[in-house]
Amino acid sequence: MPFALITGASTGIGKCIAEELAARDYDVLLIARSECLLKENCLSIQKKYSVSARYFAIDLAEENAAQKIYNWCQSNNYQVSILVNNAGYGLSGFFENRTCEANFDMLKVNMTTPVQLCQLFLPMLKLKPRAYILNIGSTAAYQAMPGFALYGASKSFILNFTRGLHAELKDTNISVSCVCPGATNTHFNERSELCQKAIAKGEKLSMSAEKVAQISVEGMFSGKTEVVVGLANRVGVFLSWLLPKSVSERFIMNIYKE
Repeated sequence: MPFALITGASTGIGKCIAEELAARDYDVLLIARSECLLKENCLSIQKKYSVSARYFAIDLAEENAAQKIYNWCQSNNYQVSILVNNAGYGLSGFFENRTCEANFDMLKVNMTTPVQLCQLFLPMLKLKPRAYILNIGSTAAYQAMPGFALYGASKSFILNFTRGLHAELKDTNISVSCVCPGATNTHFNERSELCQKAIAKGEKLSMSAEKVAQISVEGMFSGKTEVVVGLANRVGVFLSWLLPKSVSERFIMNIYKE
C-alpha cells in the first residue's frame, strides 16, 4: 500500500487524519516539529492498525523544508499516493505588532511549503492509479480577518490555490480537495495567542479534531473540491458572503480585538 504523507501530524487534526487513514489500511508518513510526539504516534498507529508508520521531524518554516521531506521519501523509496497539507498556525493581534520574521515564518508554513510539497510530489502522484491532495484551509478563508489578518489571507490563498489546482488536474488521476474547519479542539488557540474573548466565542461552536478528520478524509475520497466542516460553519460562510464586507469586518474586529 502506498503511503499517505501528513504534515502537522503530531497533534490535533493532523494526528487524527493519520489515524483515520491508517484505519483504512494506509501506511503513513508523519511530519511535524516534535520528534518525541511523532515517535509516540507512530508506535501507537502501528500497534493499533497494523500498518507501517514512519516520521520525519522538521520545522516547515525551515529553509527548503519541502525539498528535505521529498528527499527523505526518495531516499527511503516511500511511494506517496496521498499528500495532506495540514500543518498551519495563526498569529493573532494587529499586523504591525508582529515582526517580519514571525509573519513570514507563518506564511512559509501556511502557504509556501504546502505549495512546494504539491510541486515536488505531483510527478510521483501522477504515477499512481489514484492519488489525492488534501489541503486544510479554514473558515477564515472566506472574509477579511481584522486582528487575524495575515492568517485569514493565507487560508484564502490555500483555498483558491486548491480550487485552481483541482481544475487543472480534473482529467487526471489526482483529486485535489480543500477542507475548511472552524473552531476545533486543538492546540491552535495557544500557539495563536488568541484573546479570551475570541476563545470563548469559538468554544461555543468548537468541533472535535476526530470529527473534523473524519469529514476531511471522507470529503477527500469523495473527490470534493471544497468542504466547509459543520452546519454552523456553513451558515457562517454563507452570511459572510451575504453581508456587506464592512459589517462582517466590524464583527470580526470586535471578536479579536483585546
